[in-house]
Amino acid sequence: MQSINKSIEENKVKFLDELNQVKNAEDIQNINIKYFKKYTKSLYSDLKNVSETEEKKNIGKSINEFKEFIENNIEMALRKFKKENIANKYDVTIFKQNIKLGTVHPLVKLYKKMEKIFINMGFSIVQGPEIELDKYNFEKLNMPSHHPARDMQDTFYVSSPSILLRSHTSSVQIRAMQEKSPPIQIISPGTVYRVDDIDPQHTPMFYQVEGLMVGEKISFANLKAVLIKLLKEVFGSHVGVRFRPTYYPYTEPSAAIDMSCTKCNKKGCKTCSGTGWITVLGSGMVHPNVLEGVGYSSEKYTGFAFGLGLNRLALIYYDLGEIRKIYENDINLWKQL
Repeated sequence: MQSINKSIEENKVKFLDELNQVKNAEDIQNINIKYFKKYTKSLYSDLKNVSETEEKKNIGKSINEFKEFIENNIEMALRKFKKENIANKYDVTIFKQNIKLGTVHPLVKLYKKMEKIFINMGFSIVQGPEIELDKYNFEKLNMPSHHPARDMQDTFYVSSPSILLRSHTSSVQIRAMQEKSPPIQIISPGTVYRVDDIDPQHTPMFYQVEGLMVGEKISFANLKAVLIKLLKEVFGSHVGVRFRPTYYPYTEPSAAIDMSCTKCNKKGCKTCSGTGWITVLGSGMVHPNVLEGVGYSSEKYTGFAFGLGLNRLALIYYDLGEIRKIYENDINLWKQL
């Protein structure tokens, strides 16, 4: 037994010495064959010649420990060699001249332009969850479960009737008002979802930018000033803007905002259906019920809110024929825009 144990210890030293001198993975495999397969095979052959049971048991244990020793060191050597090989594969100091970069998505480009305009007017940017509770998406916007205005927005429900994909970013405004006392002046951009068939003008998911201003003595004149400035900054000072009475459950009075057609300059064309005007925004003074619902005094505070679909505004801004082009990831088109 002593001669076998001595042989094992001597071969451990030889094994480690040879392993430290390897130059590639093939050398490691050759050492593995030499010691793990051939040498251990000879040890088991010697083990057959041992007659005493206890001695045979102890030698077998030494052989198994030697095998485990070989396996562990071979595995570490291969892992180290592989890691060093990957690290040396690339020269990170070389500068590649022909790297092609992508381009900014047109929706992002248009939004950033609008965001800058709003920030210059004193608005802050507020984000909120896309999976929303009914009370924020409808209830606190003056639309209880029985309200017919809910039919205006076909909604994706995650768990009916209380959890849904938000159908507008007005829910973000409710959350912001509950967290902050007036005055408040924010825009809430983000993705919204409505059950719509995909056609040249509609998609079931689109991007929206909504705005809110609440404080003392906020009037419809403030609303007009903000939105006229926005449209003229985006489309040019020559653009005409008009306000038409309409209905929204969360604002009173409410107004639809039309912009003069950028294609025909109010002469009438296919884009504006011959009217010379295109509806681009919805707006109005925040309904007293909404203010009271978030804990604001409707006698002390007034405010206005507005919302626009960024996708449809992009169709006008970039003169695109249909909304689906925005989702086709055509980088060549993005570069032209």
